[in-house]
Amino acid sequence: MIDNRTAPYAALLLRIALGVMFLAHGLTKLLVFTPAGTAGFFQSVGFPGFLAYPVIAFEILAGILLVLGVYARWIGAIAAVQLFVASTVHFGNGWSFTNANGGWEYPVFLAMSALAVTLMGEGACALKPSKRN
Repeated sequence: MIDNRTAPYAALLLRIALGVMFLAHGLTKLLVFTPAGTAGFFQSVGFPGFLAYPVIAFEILAGILLVLGVYARWIGAIAAVQLFVASTVHFGNGWSFTNANGGWEYPVFLAMSALAVTLMGEGACALKPSKRN
């Protein structure tokens, strides 16, 4: 059974955790690996290199919007797709993310977390709450 008193805070915690993760990953791609380095990595795993640029932009913007609680359902839906696609890079490496080249447990968990945000909504303390029917 869902506790309607605490569920909005659970959604808030999940939304913020996912947002911080996206910010960290996007900023790492931008500032540490650099956009050109990220594009090279994308090419090395079979994705077009140019996709690195919108992915970096999306991860940073999605992180900000999730932390603030703006368009959380839309961001969660797009993020779930992006994370499932990113997971495909790791499928051949086995389950555990500690395997060589990282397994698929972490990206699939993040995709499911994004899907949960999509289904639950932004939760408490959102700047732009979803319209309720």
